[in-house]
Amino acid sequence: MRAFQVTGFDRKPSIAEIERPAPAQGQVLLQIHACGLNFADLLMAKGTYQDTPKPPFSLGMEVCGTVVALGEGVTSPAIGARVAVFGGDGGLADYGVFPAANCLVVPDSMSSEIAAGFYVAYGTSHLALTDRARLQAGETLLVLGAAGGVGLTAVEIGKALGATVIAVARGADKLAVAKAAGADHLIDSETTDITEAVKALGGADVVYDPVGGAGFKAAMRATNPKGRIIVIGFASGDVPPVPANIILVKNIDVLGFYWGGYLKFRPDLVMESIRALMAMHAAGNLHPHISNVLPLDQADKALELLASRKSTGKVVVTP
Repeated sequence: MRAFQVTGFDRKPSIAEIERPAPAQGQVLLQIHACGLNFADLLMAKGTYQDTPKPPFSLGMEVCGTVVALGEGVTSPAIGARVAVFGGDGGLADYGVFPAANCLVVPDSMSSEIAAGFYVAYGTSHLALTDRARLQAGETLLVLGAAGGVGLTAVEIGKALGATVIAVARGADKLAVAKAAGADHLIDSETTDITEAVKALGGADVVYDPVGGAGFKAAMRATNPKGRIIVIGFASGDVPPVPANIILVKNIDVLGFYWGGYLKFRPDLVMESIRALMAMHAAGNLHPHISNVLPLDQADKALELLASRKSTGKVVVTP
């Protein structure tokens, strides 16, 4: 079978012909229909992600596919079921083995492309906003990187939870995508002072930050007393220092959120969250945005779309 593999952190990933894996105890073998890409895939290719396996391995953290074989002790999902799953790696391939316990059967109303990009982005925003930040209806949510893979879902979910959403993105095209997802106010980070613009709108009660860098600093200055800043990631490449004196004086919280960590210490919450999100999608309350779908032999181009920030929403690869 084909797999887009990392063979060394000093070399670019590439397509390789490898032996099809067999499911071990507790695993299922999937024929992969689609794989959703994440910023973490870029870090994993460089060996800088916190959960990077040892080479050789295939990139691709979340997939949708059909169950074709069951490992020892697995009774569900059944062979022939179409499921979505977060496996951490192995998704950019024709076949892959994944934990059966993390698989959810995909409803007929959801395409494989959407299902493949649903788990991480929507799961991250839903748990971050509900479990960590405890966002309340009527509060103001500031979303940095609002047209990106997770940022766009934060706009959509924040609006569904009853918040007033301020979206920050680079350029009119990306802001238009955020507006379509439900953003109430738009700020162009290329031309506008984020701090002053947010203060003029009454400040932020919750900040959702997958970007880091200067955006984090600007958002902190515009956070209201008793506000909460959720640190999601550092797409800018700049991990900002957190000034404890400002946290103290402004009476604000800075909250770390790593969705993959929840899989280890509260997997029940993760699955509960994904089920709730799938129900929201089935009810027509969520509208996932995919900007690019590419075949497996163009996986390198798909990753470049993420690295260059030319994509909006999700990028999906289809073996």
